[in-house]
Amino acid sequence: MRSDTFDFEIPPRLIAQVPAARRDASRLLVVRRAAGALEHRTFAELPALLAPGDLLVLNDTRVRPCRLHCRREHTGGHVELFLLKALPGPHADYEALTGSWSNAMAGMRLELPGGGGFAELLERLPGGAWRVRLPGTPEQAEAWVRCAAAMPLPPYIRRHRADDTREPLDRQRYQTVFAARDGAVAAPTAGLHFTPEVLQACAKVGIARAFVTLHVGLGTFRPLKAETVQEHDMHAEEYDVPEATAAAVAACRARKGRVVAVGTTACRTLETVADATGSIRAGKGETRLLICPPWQFRAVDALLTNFHLPRSTLIFLVAAYLGVDLTRRAYEEAIAGEYRFFSYGDAMLCLP
Repeated sequence: MRSDTFDFEIPPRLIAQVPAARRDASRLLVVRRAAGALEHRTFAELPALLAPGDLLVLNDTRVRPCRLHCRREHTGGHVELFLLKALPGPHADYEALTGSWSNAMAGMRLELPGGGGFAELLERLPGGAWRVRLPGTPEQAEAWVRCAAAMPLPPYIRRHRADDTREPLDRQRYQTVFAARDGAVAAPTAGLHFTPEVLQACAKVGIARAFVTLHVGLGTFRPLKAETVQEHDMHAEEYDVPEATAAAVAACRARKGRVVAVGTTACRTLETVADATGSIRAGKGETRLLICPPWQFRAVDALLTNFHLPRSTLIFLVAAYLGVDLTRRAYEEAIAGEYRFFSYGDAMLCLP
């Protein structure tokens, strides 16, 4: 399939810069695949749109604050340090990106924000990242990062580096209410709409829930550059599927319920560990699974998702479920109806 199949423009005014006043006040476009029907709802109506016996599978990864606005030691020029992960060893070393800074060299130092001292660039790592050393022990550095770093918002959410007034909002709202396991550098955004009240309402009408973990990486924002989707070098992400979740999926199948993946991350995780019968196996690992048309879904019966970047692997996953024409029609409807797009935007419920 050609990578420009979904090469269209999203009006900039529709790219959400802040979340809705309430998580569950987001709009919800319901797409019924068999009928080709579209309905305009709100997220708070989700419990009424699902059925008793259905199973919500949610991604419980937690986003780490990891974006540091630094200054070069001698020139004072701004450099954004993006900490991807802590590296093992006795020192506070991290794998990090340095934004668009092209003349970085080993030995250079960056002044950390808030009087945090200096970070030193040690060596270039495969893939273009750097090994960066922060002051103190690994434990001291990690505690400092959690307080001093900003949330790793995607590039289409614009935040001026001198404007931190929305950082407390981002720390709260660019995180699901059920986030439990550290490791993501991007949020599983379909889960951002859930409130405790919506989860309780689902449980009250007999909709079960279970959790997987997929630590979302920066690769989720990488555009498709190859001529075909299948040629795209899919990024690897770590997953964990507990035994309880495998049992919950099996119980859902036994009662003839539907497995509803909350987000493309939960969908990719379930499809990674599913066999030909739709049974899933518990376990940990890495997935590079690329889902695009044609794809025979084995574990997932329905999909709850946000609206995605046009030329991305995520929109092709949606098209694998809905079909290309219906996906295109849904996005056209959302644009015409002025839905809010991307991470802080509205949601879409894709039903059989």
